[in-house]
Amino acid sequence: MKVPRCKGSRDLSPQEMSQFRYIESTFQEHCQKWGYEEVRTPTLEYLHLFTSTGTLTPSRLGKVYSFLDWDGWSGERIVLRPDGTIPVARLYVDSMEDQELARLFYVTNVFSYEQTGTKAREIWQCGAELIGSDSWLADVELMLLALETLQGLGLDNTELKLSHAGVIKAYLTCLGIDDKERGKLFDQILDGNSVVLDSIKIDKSALRDLLPSLFTLNGKSSGFLKNIRSSLDNNLTEFGPYFDNFITITDLLERLGLKYVIDITSGRGFEYYTGIMFRFSINGDEVGGGGRYNNLIPLLSNRNIPASGFALYLDQLIPHIDQLTTPKSSVKKILLRNISEELPPTRLISTAKRLRKAGYITSLSFNSEVRPTFYWLLDMQQGKPLYTLTNLATGSQSELSAIDEVLAKLREENAP
Repeated sequence: MKVPRCKGSRDLSPQEMSQFRYIESTFQEHCQKWGYEEVRTPTLEYLHLFTSTGTLTPSRLGKVYSFLDWDGWSGERIVLRPDGTIPVARLYVDSMEDQELARLFYVTNVFSYEQTGTKAREIWQCGAELIGSDSWLADVELMLLALETLQGLGLDNTELKLSHAGVIKAYLTCLGIDDKERGKLFDQILDGNSVVLDSIKIDKSALRDLLPSLFTLNGKSSGFLKNIRSSLDNNLTEFGPYFDNFITITDLLERLGLKYVIDITSGRGFEYYTGIMFRFSINGDEVGGGGRYNNLIPLLSNRNIPASGFALYLDQLIPHIDQLTTPKSSVKKILLRNISEELPPTRLISTAKRLRKAGYITSLSFNSEVRPTFYWLLDMQQGKPLYTLTNLATGSQSELSAIDEVLAKLREENAP
């Protein structure tokens, strides 16, 4: 009889954990090379951290796991963190605001309720945040860091999709609708529903002409944006700075030889985005994304501190990691077996300890089975020879009388 898992959760087998650690270590290595420092935030956070205007969209908030941190009748409502960026922003405000610039990274799990239970409710992320710079070059740095990490994992077929929250917000501002309705429309567009604009009466002809180009067509070069920019009516000055920023970033990506697709509706789920937004996908499977969020830290601290960041989704990446190319330990494992009842267990345990101290992976045998994952079998007995070392790959054996002789033989055979 099977014992069921909680809906929306998953187990990771030893092979999957090997892939998980490979992704994690590759990400950590690349972050450290770019000068990022690792942080960790709590699993539990106060709900109000995520309900401030301009953080998560209503659809994301509707999927938050929340409950009372009971303290009489005055208990605060807390949540299982639904996002990785916002807690890092809180950490920065709490203890790092004296730093002019902070490059931070983390590996964490986030939680999102899913009604059917067929999709993941616990999601693992590798994330990086660059706090304190409003430069478009900082946004490009984060894209390059993410792409280099994916390439370091052997994933060279990553598709990069670009959008821009500033362009979307400028368009909605030009519609002349009130702030509340504008916020609702922005949330819906970020959730992938750009058709909501079809029901809105658009008085300005320039806006009507811009709508299909901006929200339905995909472009693959900065020329696509430059054409739209040049067609803007002089009265639509709200677009200027955002299009210029978008064009500057895409121009640099092209000079670096990076391919991308412009898809305005590709940035989803985060109301706090204010500038460039980017998404990474492999064979249609979204494996990461990020963007600029200059309004988030001011919401938390009333200080005008810009920031940008991204996350890679471990659960989505694991199926794309080739098991054959996942690095294996170079240490060849030793199975230590007691073949005589007279041998004291303390002798067996002390021998295993000596082997591990010398750098060898050593497991005790509790039955006669010799698993194929072991390269060496070391038998011990009370009489002579005290040790019999068997190379399980070749079948060759050596009879040895002391642990120093065993270690010398292992070094001779280049066991590690």
